[in-house]
Amino acid sequence: MTAAQNVIASEQAVQWHLVCETSDLVTNSGVCALVDSQQVAIFCLKIKGEPRVFAISNYDPIGKANVLYRGLLGSIGGAPVVASPLYKEHYFLETGLCKEHDDVFVTAYPVKVEGEKVFVGV
Repeated sequence: MTAAQNVIASEQAVQWHLVCETSDLVTNSGVCALVDSQQVAIFCLKIKGEPRVFAISNYDPIGKANVLYRGLLGSIGGAPVVASPLYKEHYFLETGLCKEHDDVFVTAYPVKVEGEKVFVGV
């Protein structure tokens, strides 16, 4: 499955899981949650003054460890990314694609915020 197919598949037949409340998130940082037996890294970023929540797999395929929620947040070309704390590869939070390796990606999960509740779709 390609990264583009991965993103499309994640938007079809989504089952929403309540993972936390917005007050549990730290702006410009990550947390980890177990969603449907998968470790998911959840990030809350302030973009143009507005909070946005992203969710990707917590598993770093290069470092082979569940560490992405501990990564450094930033942007490349205006797109939000997380840099793995192990080997510093950048993963785009919207798509899961790896900036440094065209054939590497992590799952990007859909997120919705309803009131104070944060849901991740799998």
